[in-house]
Amino acid sequence: MISKGQKINGRYEIIRSIGEGGMANVYLAYDTILDRKVAVKILRGDLAEDEKFVRRFQREAISASSLNHPNIVEVYDVGEDDGKYFIVMEYVEGKTLKQLIKKRGALTLPEVVDIMLQLTSAISHAHESYIIHRDIKPQNVIILEDGRVKIMDFGIAAQLNSNELTQTNSVMGTVYYLPPEQANGTAATIKSDIYSLGILMYELVVGKVPFKGDSPVEVAIKQMKEAIPDLTSANPDIPQSIENIILRACAKNPKNRYESALVMHEDLETALDKDRFNEARNVYEYPESDFDNEEPALGKRTERSAQKEEDQKEKKLNKKLLITGCIAGGLLLVVIFIFFIYPRFISKPSVEVPDVSGMSIAKAEEKLEDKGFEVATKTKKETSDEFKEGKVISTDPEAGRTIKKGTKITLIVSKGSKKLTIEDYTGQNYYEIKAKLEAAGIEVATDKKDVANDGKTEENIILGQDVEAGEKLGKGDSITLTVPNLYTTYPDFAADGYSVVDVRNFCTENEISLEVKYQTDNAKADGTIIYQNMVAGTKVTSGSTLTITVVKNEVTNSQSSEDIGSEQ
Repeated sequence: MISKGQKINGRYEIIRSIGEGGMANVYLAYDTILDRKVAVKILRGDLAEDEKFVRRFQREAISASSLNHPNIVEVYDVGEDDGKYFIVMEYVEGKTLKQLIKKRGALTLPEVVDIMLQLTSAISHAHESYIIHRDIKPQNVIILEDGRVKIMDFGIAAQLNSNELTQTNSVMGTVYYLPPEQANGTAATIKSDIYSLGILMYELVVGKVPFKGDSPVEVAIKQMKEAIPDLTSANPDIPQSIENIILRACAKNPKNRYESALVMHEDLETALDKDRFNEARNVYEYPESDFDNEEPALGKRTERSAQKEEDQKEKKLNKKLLITGCIAGGLLLVVIFIFFIYPRFISKPSVEVPDVSGMSIAKAEEKLEDKGFEVATKTKKETSDEFKEGKVISTDPEAGRTIKKGTKITLIVSKGSKKLTIEDYTGQNYYEIKAKLEAAGIEVATDKKDVANDGKTEENIILGQDVEAGEKLGKGDSITLTVPNLYTTYPDFAADGYSVVDVRNFCTENEISLEVKYQTDNAKADGTIIYQNMVAGTKVTSGSTLTITVVKNEVTNSQSSEDIGSEQ
């Protein structure tokens, strides 16, 4: 469980949870180094135990961090901290496209085209970097106040399989946008993203998804078998140009879809031109029911498809020539390496790796380079109780080894101690300090000290501690905090001017019984308290009985002049 105030990787301080998903939980955090808010996505615990999934999660998140586009949520950092695998992303304030659709239903056509132009631009940029999104859906699209959209989770969405399709809660939100080839077990391609974009555009235009069902499996079957519903039945005023874009993007056969997100983007740019409103309805060139059929349907083979075949033949020939050239070039490089480079490499003298522990990175690099080694640009970070943050702990290969000059050395640098420096917590709030210490893995014990409630001492304020300020504690260590156990004492009712009503209220508040006795005393006024059996300053104990004697000078026939009686 990630708690408020906890730091991830010693840098990202958690503020609050902002979302939970089937794959990860997302937190708003504060980047203490760059002084900005960020979103931290932490891989769910059960997935973090799957080594294969973790490797893919890290690899694809690192790839996604290379994307730089105004409509893509930027990935800042990827890493692991004490078994928690995390991604740090740009924090974007806004609503998801799904929330907007739920609130408004169908959007206006200019709004739809504007949103889709931004999304196809972003997806095209990702595809150019060889990154497939795999999970395009309105839940992954943020819309800002100024109308800009940003798509997130590039390249880190898990591919669905048959087992996952039985887990309704975790994948139902994804399967509505799932391409038929993925539902059929085939790997995702750039055309898979185009299909999802088409389904999302349908939802923006109509206000609901085209295929629904009682389970993810039922929806997935519809994605594979059923044609996209007729848009004009939902709204007869929708231009044919808009429907044609959706029909082409949502084709079951990937060969009938747009060749790229860029081509779809270009088609969207003129979708609202009036001369396109009544264009001919899109007709698929290839069979929709047979994805593996390389030939167009009978009678549908056009001059355009013939040209496409010629282009494909030319591409295949160019590819063969390229492969042949690469093989020849590779063989040439091998010959050069064996006869010219390798002899020089093995002839380099061997040098002992110096000890640079405790040095700054700059000093360590200087010393290693003076010895003839190459220093890796990326350092490895580890916690250390011995070395301060930023100081070198050791090297890889380690100091003392004799290796050849020119070998690349990696510096292992301290990211500080995991231990917490204890402060003087006297006078601070017990619960705040307890939460801070327990977040660092320190066990907190409580020692209660009896203190009379004089109105000056607060109930949850720390009075003392058994570990001195300046000592360092870490996970598994313990500390005892002393807090007050406030108790009430009996006042001097007579001296403090209490009335019988005041005394009765005092007893009610402190859960004690009251016995009132009356006595005549012509020298004192009626109602004056002249005696109490509990001495002033004595600790009040719940369930005990307080007896007071009160002056009452009016005597009835049934009452004695000496003792008017008592009441409880």
